[in-house]
Amino acid sequence: MTLIKSISGIRGTIGGAAGEGLTPLDIVKFTSAYGTWAVRKTGKKKIVVGRDARISGSMVNSLVTGTLQGLGIDVIDLGLSTTPTVEVAVPLEEAAGGIILTASHNPKQWNALKLLNHEGEFISDADGKEVLDIAERSDFSYAEVNDLGQVIHDDSYLKKHIDLVLALPLVDVEAIKKADFNIVIDCVNSTGGLFVPALLEALGVKTIHRLYCEPDGNFPHNPEPLPENLLALSQEVVKNRADLGIAVDPDVDRLAFVCEDGNMFGEEYTLVAVADYILKNKKGNTVSNLSSTRALRDVTENAGGEYHAAAVGEVNVVNKMKEVHAVIGGEGNGGVIYPELHYGRDALVGIALFLTHLAKYGKSVSNLRSTYPGYYISKNKITLTPEMDIDALLLKVEEKYQRQPHSTIDGLKIEFDKEWVHLRRSNTEPIIRIYSEGNSETVADNLANKIIADIREILQLN
Repeated sequence: MTLIKSISGIRGTIGGAAGEGLTPLDIVKFTSAYGTWAVRKTGKKKIVVGRDARISGSMVNSLVTGTLQGLGIDVIDLGLSTTPTVEVAVPLEEAAGGIILTASHNPKQWNALKLLNHEGEFISDADGKEVLDIAERSDFSYAEVNDLGQVIHDDSYLKKHIDLVLALPLVDVEAIKKADFNIVIDCVNSTGGLFVPALLEALGVKTIHRLYCEPDGNFPHNPEPLPENLLALSQEVVKNRADLGIAVDPDVDRLAFVCEDGNMFGEEYTLVAVADYILKNKKGNTVSNLSSTRALRDVTENAGGEYHAAAVGEVNVVNKMKEVHAVIGGEGNGGVIYPELHYGRDALVGIALFLTHLAKYGKSVSNLRSTYPGYYISKNKITLTPEMDIDALLLKVEEKYQRQPHSTIDGLKIEFDKEWVHLRRSNTEPIIRIYSEGNSETVADNLANKIIADIREILQLN
């Protein structure tokens, strides 16, 4: 069993002993800490709650809403929802914050409490530590019987969220209708099965082939929208002679496309394509994390903007976007953040902007993909002994490549012209993650192997 307490939330596997898995006692404890923090921070006693469709969702939701009531907090319960929908709802409800019950792309045995501030954005590092400290000290007390909170069920936010997407100036509903797209969707039997078809219908898409759209939490495959998990979607696209396939993860904040020929568009290129469209209509800056493809930088600079890199983690990307006034940003895992709507990864706005781009481009998805720089990312890791000083190891690698452009804002990233390698320590296990990118799979693999060899040599010298 696993329980991971991080600044952005509490994630774990369902079952086991308290403190070792995401048990009812842990759910109550951390919900109590978060609710207490949110009220102290804002003075408000209202929190928005929504969940994905995983099997444990109903149980976790009951514990969370009951605990918040016990603290004297009113709960706006959106029921089956998405991460970006809860993010949109928090400021509209003028709430103290929000809790999203989802383990995102993790398998069905996982669940989590994702924690939002009053702006509907993930809480900061400092705020997260404060919540964990409140939990550690059990620094909370519950309301008297006459002061218990109320639960208000609100299922209107599916439409509200979609209406906000459709109202964006760069979403062209008429162009999408005219394109008459034939689309296959894979919603991994979670809430995307409710939200994605509703969005497509609102955009005027008439031909929608639904794959795994029953929101019962029985994921038919690994729910992370990676190429190896989207084979059924690829087959359905070809079988139905569709224009494209669309895949989302269980909480609908990550987005991937399949080309009309069944090949993967590449989750790294979801953000690249959407940014390309935005930058064609609005000059500005972009942001992605250090482990994302260089293609975004190329597209941005070609459009006359400036590209900026942030540490890995959505909250870090958002902070950098605000700092440099980025018009678009996100992460290479298929996460699109469009600040004109809200500062959060949102597959729904990503779909609407991509389809508008494709409709105006007027050619196939594979043809569109071919217009972007061809980079390949190799993902590797090295397992170390728990007592190994990873920071000292990274420092020695940095010293070896000190003449190369490099960044230490998140581990160590070293640039070699248009190639790069990024080394990051894991927050949960004694490993170093090694991501590398080049203009071919061989180049990316060779670069990773070179750095791995350097690390092994340093370890032997010690």
